[in-house]
Amino acid sequence: MSLKAIVTGGGSGIGLAAATLLAEHGMKVACLDLNPPGEPFIGIKMDVTDDAGVRAAVAEAAERLGGIDVLVNNAGIGAQGTVEDNPDAEWQKVFDVNVFGMVRVARAALPYLRRSEHAAIVNTCSIAATAGLPERALYSATKGAVLSLTLAMAADHLHEGIRVNCVNPGTADTPWVTKLLATAPDPQAERAALSARQPMGRLVSAEEVAAAIAYLASPQAGATTGTALAVDGGMQGLRLRPHNEER
Repeated sequence: MSLKAIVTGGGSGIGLAAATLLAEHGMKVACLDLNPPGEPFIGIKMDVTDDAGVRAAVAEAAERLGGIDVLVNNAGIGAQGTVEDNPDAEWQKVFDVNVFGMVRVARAALPYLRRSEHAAIVNTCSIAATAGLPERALYSATKGAVLSLTLAMAADHLHEGIRVNCVNPGTADTPWVTKLLATAPDPQAERAALSARQPMGRLVSAEEVAAAIAYLASPQAGATTGTALAVDGGMQGLRLRPHNEER
């Protein structure tokens, strides 16, 4: 019997890559997004800032899938700037999507997950939760909240048989990053700089993050909960010497 998964933000980037890989692994997948994809997925339009809409979309997904075993909480938006640069309205908007959106979707999905024998939640977090990045104060604050939320949820729902983990991507080659680069004075130089700050010397691919999500969502990760899995090219854990530095 195939597992049933819902993926928020499944219309593009990491969400679409995760939905595609989960489907390849035999799961039935519903993508909940402002612009959901079509077949082979069940596409359902949803705005994570609308609680009533979230509850209706999750209920529709559960009905059409025949239940929910996996929730990939991936919908999110970015922000640039220091703590001085973003007005209150933008702080509220980004928290509403990146943090409260995850809360709304998880809250709506929990009654269905409790009925599953292989229940798992995977939240998309970020390297921004564990490393200080320049001009990412607002975004980092939301992802720090996601990391803490993941740990708290893992503790709260362990006794119900629901595992909760998150993935921490480094800078990934996604439509949002492409849009970000387009605003730079020299997009090519900015891409090179973003690539260079990751020890592997390149951006992370959406498919690489999707592979981590698929593992954490699968029964093979049955002993893993309350974990943040970094997919960041070594950015968080490694401190390499420059190539020209004497040993």
